[in-house]
Amino acid sequence: MKARNIGHAAAACVVLLLAAVAGSGCQLVGVMAASAHRSGSHEVKAKYRGLEDRTFAVVVSADRSIQADHPDIVVTLTREISRRLAADAAASGYVPANDVLAFQFQRPNWVAMTPQQLAEEFGVQRLVYVDLAEYRLTDPGNPYVWKGVAIGTVSVTEADGSMPSLFAFRENVRVTYPDLEGVSPLEQPRDTVKIALTSRFVQRATWLFFDHTEKNVMEY
Repeated sequence: MKARNIGHAAAACVVLLLAAVAGSGCQLVGVMAASAHRSGSHEVKAKYRGLEDRTFAVVVSADRSIQADHPDIVVTLTREISRRLAADAAASGYVPANDVLAFQFQRPNWVAMTPQQLAEEFGVQRLVYVDLAEYRLTDPGNPYVWKGVAIGTVSVTEADGSMPSLFAFRENVRVTYPDLEGVSPLEQPRDTVKIALTSRFVQRATWLFFDHTEKNVMEY
């Protein structure tokens, strides 16, 4: 009887051991799958395809307080967004960024013009209007820690559409940098933070117009 009981106990131990091993294996597979998902990517479709086979111009507007702190931001965004859209949005043509910037400089009253009027001025079928509402590298009053934020609205006017006075497309864009908390100017210089933040905003703003690949888990 004792030998029989010992045999049963041994068998039970084996079953429990196998179950534990199987459970550990499932957990390991789950962890690996989660890790693969986090490091993987997926295809994302464009939210607006109206630039395809059309001409366009990019106009960037920013508050004077933003331009006072970052005098080059309008120039940089105009050039980079125009360049990316010209390369990837399958448009038939576009107004070079420098021509748009020259117009804005020579005609300071352009801010009073409607997007429809701007589209007609540039002779394009689509006007991509970027309104930069916020752009800062730190929290107000705390220059010791980087906390970059860029927020804006990307809108499109279809000059050849049925309602050119209304936006045919409108989407908010918000990005941040750095991803880690508590990064100081001693760890990353100002130019690095500004370039990264601007690049992220340009990427998000232009991704709206063409199919692209995004990471499964985006930091911003």
